[in-house]
Amino acid sequence: MPSSLRARPLTPRTARPWRTAVTGALTAVLTLTALLGLPGTGHAGIAADPGAAVPAGVAGRAAAFEQQVLFKASQDPGYACFRIPAVVRTVKGTLLAFAEGRVNDCSDAGDIDLVLKRSTDGGRTWGPLRIINEGAGDTHGNPAPMVDRKTGRIVLAETYNTGRTDGGNCAVPCDRAPHMQHSDDDGLTWSEPRDLSDEILPAHWNSWYATGPVHGIQLTRGKHAGRLVFAVNTETWDGSHVSANHAALIVSDDGGDHWRIGATDSWPIAADGTFRQKPSEMTVTERADGGVLVSGREQDGTDLGHRSQAFSTDGGDSFTSHFKALPDLYTPQVQGSTLRLGDRILLACPGDSDRRRTMMIRSSYDGGRTWDSVDRGTVVTTDWSGYSDLVGIGADTAGLLYEGGAVDARDEIRFARFTEDWLAPRRGPDPTTPDLAPRAPGAAVLGGATATDGMFGGALAFDGTDDAVRLPYRTQLPLGKKDFTASLWFRYTAATGEQPFLWMGGVGTGQPQVWLRGEPANNRVQGLITARDGASAPRSASVRTTGAYNDGQWHHLALRRGAGQLTLFIDGTVAGTAADVPGSVSRNAPFGVHIGQKLDSRAHLAGAIDDVRVYDRALSDGELSGVRTGDTAVTAGTVLRLPMDRVSASH
Repeated sequence: MPSSLRARPLTPRTARPWRTAVTGALTAVLTLTALLGLPGTGHAGIAADPGAAVPAGVAGRAAAFEQQVLFKASQDPGYACFRIPAVVRTVKGTLLAFAEGRVNDCSDAGDIDLVLKRSTDGGRTWGPLRIINEGAGDTHGNPAPMVDRKTGRIVLAETYNTGRTDGGNCAVPCDRAPHMQHSDDDGLTWSEPRDLSDEILPAHWNSWYATGPVHGIQLTRGKHAGRLVFAVNTETWDGSHVSANHAALIVSDDGGDHWRIGATDSWPIAADGTFRQKPSEMTVTERADGGVLVSGREQDGTDLGHRSQAFSTDGGDSFTSHFKALPDLYTPQVQGSTLRLGDRILLACPGDSDRRRTMMIRSSYDGGRTWDSVDRGTVVTTDWSGYSDLVGIGADTAGLLYEGGAVDARDEIRFARFTEDWLAPRRGPDPTTPDLAPRAPGAAVLGGATATDGMFGGALAFDGTDDAVRLPYRTQLPLGKKDFTASLWFRYTAATGEQPFLWMGGVGTGQPQVWLRGEPANNRVQGLITARDGASAPRSASVRTTGAYNDGQWHHLALRRGAGQLTLFIDGTVAGTAADVPGSVSRNAPFGVHIGQKLDSRAHLAGAIDDVRVYDRALSDGELSGVRTGDTAVTAGTVLRLPMDRVSASH
């Protein structure tokens, strides 16, 4: 970094002294509240709730997890909202927590400052808020800090754009540009920012540009040891529309004095606005073997999933392949963060695939190739929650800086400190039940679902709390734009609640999906599809019975899409029809197939299921009758077939 840049002290601004430190007092630590956990984890997380007492018997757990509010408008006057957390640990062990201080409202393109708090005791207590980069009406944000372990310098990449006063987003094309500043005294003072456009903003990245937002890294292994690496995502404007998206790594081999563009993955965007992928807001982690894992948010691409990732084996100079979407990693469209801790890599992001809530930490034990499912993750809070960053504090201790709130994910930014022992322990394979579809692996039996008498031999009973059957993802399961038929037997007596029988795809009003469920409080059984066609908004069609069929007897249920109609059958009789909605029932969303459970884990069946079948074609009335009676073997187009008649123990 040029020596001519003067240091910028963290002192009150004479122009707006009310926007510097609130107080020298340390931020109060919140009390711990209740044990939380997702179905089947066998492990409890602890959430924070001001004023709540610590439950009896969890003192040891509380010692492994503590949490406090770090940034909040009511405790940091002069700001309407704080967002976009990032955190690093300096060579002296100081934790530096960065955020965007949004002056007028929570919008992304208003008057935004970059602010900082410091902790010298591993995140237990924190000093006052200080401004390190004032927007002065413009947007100065997207913090991406990193630490040079050789010199001790903290380098902060950031992005500027012209601010707005109307609460709107940045106009397209957006005049975003990368900047950088640094500190050589453990974050106490900061250099004046410098514009990095000449180095890392080529002419065709002429619309959106975003650094991070999350910490960058310094490589420690191989011939590129010492290299600084952070991620950006950018867009190209062709004069009429955004025509391409770019995910890239930015690298420096001289401690941040000079930067260049390294690995780049570009995806075209059609004139109608559709595209396969848009990897963005990427978090970078060095694996134990020296490779680099790049994990990013996936936004509205036609590929399945809300998260995608890529790898680099040459220090960030190139990716080994294009980004790959992760259909069965359930999370909403949101930024996330990663950190290597011990023999696992942690991923922090919400676990609800529809909305920003239920902050969770999941683990990978193979360098990021595969990730724990939500039932194996550790819940930080069931509150609303959004962006995050992870930081290593010690050999077995980490910190999580994340957006959270009881009302909105943007209510506050919290800091949680936890040990590796607090995380859910690694769990062995789940029991399985056979899937007789061609080349299909067994389906996982979760929560202890038990055997019961069925229509054709055995069936599985579900307790309404955490029991379910989940199919491992395979490319044959998404039904796309095809006609299909789903068939199953159900039995239940519940009088209230959602009673999910079969769930395929996403969840919520905007995600492609197919489901069948009982709704006893509404005295009906319902089938629904949500489809997306091109760039148009999702549309849904539903069909339902006139009774709940919750009499404790076995009933056959089938949903058929074909000939422009959606048809629901109950016990061999047509219960309802509706016009089909065109498009894919499995696109641009997390994708799961569950029996007895809703995808977001917020509803479970209290009842039993037998003989679940899905075909990627519309069965004839005769074929459907044969499936129901068991008199006819129907195999053509089989996507899944679960007899539900036996469970094999895990090995």
